[in-house]
Amino acid sequence: MSDLRDQAVQFGPYRVHPRQRLVLEADRPLRLGRRAVDILLILLEQAGNVVSKQELIARVWPKSVVEDGNLRVHMAALRKALGDGQAGQRYIVTVAQRGYSFVAPLSIEPMSLPSDGVPQRPCHNLPLRRTRMIGRHALIDSLVQQLPAQRFVTLTGAGGIGKTTVALRVAELLIGHYRDGIHLLDLAPLSTPSLILPNLAALLDLAPAAHGPLVTFACSLQERQLLLVIDNCEHLLDDIALISETLLRHAPHVHILATSREALRAEGEYVQRLDPLACPPASVNRAQALGYPALQLLIERAMAHQEHFELSETELPLAIDICQRLDGIPLAIELVAAQIERFGLPGLLTQLDDNPGLLNRGRDNALPRHHTLRATLDWSFNLLGADEQICLRRLAVFRDGFSLASATAVIAGQALSAAQVPGAITQLVGKSLLNVEPGDDDMVYRLLDITRAYALEKLSLAQELDATRERHAERCLALMEQAQADWSSLATQPWIDRYAPLREDIRAALDWGLGEKGAHALAIRLTVSTMPLWQELSLLREHGLYVGKALDLMANTDVPCPQLAMQLQLALGSLSYHAVGGAFQSGAAFDDARRLAEQCQDLSGQLRAISGHLAVNLCSGRYGEALAQSQQFDRLDPRTDPLLGVSNQRLQVLAQHYTGNQILARQNAEQVLQRMAHSGHLNRFAHGIGVQYDQCVASLTVLARILWLQGHAERAWRTARQALELAQQINHGTSICYTLALAGVVIARYNGDQAAAQSLQALLLEQSHKHGVQLFQTWAAHYAGILTGNDLQGLGLIDDILITLGASDVDEHGEARARSGAAGWCAPEVLRVSAEQRLRHGDTLAAETLLQEAIELARRQGALAWELRSVVSLARVWQGQGRADAARDMLKAVYERFSEGFATADLVDARRLLDQLQDKRPA
Repeated sequence: MSDLRDQAVQFGPYRVHPRQRLVLEADRPLRLGRRAVDILLILLEQAGNVVSKQELIARVWPKSVVEDGNLRVHMAALRKALGDGQAGQRYIVTVAQRGYSFVAPLSIEPMSLPSDGVPQRPCHNLPLRRTRMIGRHALIDSLVQQLPAQRFVTLTGAGGIGKTTVALRVAELLIGHYRDGIHLLDLAPLSTPSLILPNLAALLDLAPAAHGPLVTFACSLQERQLLLVIDNCEHLLDDIALISETLLRHAPHVHILATSREALRAEGEYVQRLDPLACPPASVNRAQALGYPALQLLIERAMAHQEHFELSETELPLAIDICQRLDGIPLAIELVAAQIERFGLPGLLTQLDDNPGLLNRGRDNALPRHHTLRATLDWSFNLLGADEQICLRRLAVFRDGFSLASATAVIAGQALSAAQVPGAITQLVGKSLLNVEPGDDDMVYRLLDITRAYALEKLSLAQELDATRERHAERCLALMEQAQADWSSLATQPWIDRYAPLREDIRAALDWGLGEKGAHALAIRLTVSTMPLWQELSLLREHGLYVGKALDLMANTDVPCPQLAMQLQLALGSLSYHAVGGAFQSGAAFDDARRLAEQCQDLSGQLRAISGHLAVNLCSGRYGEALAQSQQFDRLDPRTDPLLGVSNQRLQVLAQHYTGNQILARQNAEQVLQRMAHSGHLNRFAHGIGVQYDQCVASLTVLARILWLQGHAERAWRTARQALELAQQINHGTSICYTLALAGVVIARYNGDQAAAQSLQALLLEQSHKHGVQLFQTWAAHYAGILTGNDLQGLGLIDDILITLGASDVDEHGEARARSGAAGWCAPEVLRVSAEQRLRHGDTLAAETLLQEAIELARRQGALAWELRSVVSLARVWQGQGRADAARDMLKAVYERFSEGFATADLVDARRLLDQLQDKRPA
């Protein structure tokens, strides 16, 4: 057993392939967490021997400091997943004071994977199965066969009956049967119908659907083949019914498996009611009794808490009686089984006799089943110590999973210290009132929805609800402040994996905190700190609603707080910019933020406000004002901070590029990229800048534009592609949109690559809708020709780009703006387009003057690409006047300054004209 890497290990119904870290159950992959697989492989490697806890911890967590508790939780999860203890089968035993040993018979065989090889990464978000299924196998097999034909099945039944467990097992068995995967949407944390579609859209990687027609959302899924598992529908029945009907009607390959305490009553719904687990009658013998799932569950859960538990012949009638009293409800059985170690079966039956709600099950005066579960919860709660009761009820404010650190922060307070919390948490887990899910490093704790509702009642009755909610909001704030700090240094996906699961708790904290009785100052700070979360989750509109509420509260307060007001104005400026670009309200928000920052003497706030206003001015086409703001940013001396220094230099690049100084802009752009490379790209986002894009993506984007203007069309295209690939690699939505809008689409169009341009325009349209960024939706619509109106208020940069793409005309104001220098980077091209318009009206003299101005201005700017376009236009004028020699010499001199891009549209056009002029040269 010393080296199993090239062998397959068989035990019970399982086959293990150590090299592939693959565990198969009847040739189907058994999904285990990474740490659980590590533990199993180590135990198999030393099968029959005792492996100490210290050795397991050292090998499973070689780079982390963890406690014995972590190992115990992972070991319990592994045993549950393997069904250790069911039908008398034992795989892993605890050796007191020594460690663990794998004791089951096993065989070693040559390695042979299933015919389809090692399974690929599954396309689903189903949680790992933590427990074995008991007593539902026939139903599950039926549902697996039935669902593809029925398309819409709802599992109904009382609370605690096991609906979620059955639904997840059915979905797990269907992994691989749906081309576009299986997607679980848990409605338990969602409090209002308005949150359903945005969460569903995010789950399915679609554009946010909060304000779009439901039919449009459903039609976007008409090509998808997927299974949607919707869990805990009971509090949103009507809304889920409507959504389900619409999806089934317009998306023919979408199937739905829902769980609810009652039917949705929707068109096409097939309702499958879950009955309680079958309980053995008192008259059966031991062998027959052990075949009943209610008794199997009681024994299996008792062994999970008391490893050496055995059901004796004399205690069999007591166990049968308990199962009957609990009406076969799985959750009630689990709660009671957790107390067997404490009371023993005789003592436990006495306890139940003393609980009126659990008496006389099965008789005429029997209570409804949901009363049985309620009575079981009451009984379990009353058995808790005072510390444990406080702990359970205060945990009710969490909407989703939470760490021990978060639990401690929220629970610790009056009557319970922080030092007492871990022990109370451990007791709640041991008594099955709190679930624990072992992560790779940290434990994730979670209350079942029914237990949370019960605990929330107790919290309200104890008059602790508001105080606990305030500590919960404080914990959310601490986590979001840490998220802000991590945002600049952590890659996108790890950041999202770490902080996205907090969103329901954040929503709950904000909804309470910004409400009538909430802690307003705390909630306002939380509103400010959550900006990265909503941006990464493409929920800017939702953040805007919270910002609006916070600003209303600030306006109505008698206690001024300029620091918070400044932060809110910064957030409002960024949100407004991404909605309407350079419109007045965007600049006004950043202007207000700057004044407040000056009042607070907050340098960081001033820098963010100035840079945010700079972005607004660039978007609106006010390039001179943007240059002045970059100089103002520089005067605040941000160079004392290396990261701020890079941001400062990148702002200078933007200002120099857009005002037309391409030579200096390129020098600075290349220096910025070098500085970021030397820093290891730690400053992912523009440190101290008010509108956030990935700094490397943004720098490559502007460099690509500069390179194209300087006549390096091929390098420009490669740089634009590099920027896009980086943005896609880090999967940052607004950065993808930014580089597509400003470089990718534009340079493809400039180069005459219509196929690439069409593809990138479609990608911009898709990404801008997916991430809910109205500004880039507008940009994409103009590029695609969907928007052709003249309403470009606050969008002067788009208007300028459209002119350079030949998609827009130049009016008198535009010409005057170019001649004054206000048009900056595009002024030579604006003058050329205006000249072409004059030529079409026969005004050749004025056109020549404009073209001469354009050529001279392009030379001063270092914009060889614009110079070539203007020279070609002027050469054609001269050609028509019979001045072919002068035209040829002028054009040849400019053409020969190019070293690449000879297949691009402008250079192909210039070459063709040169050949025409050459043919007309006198012999």
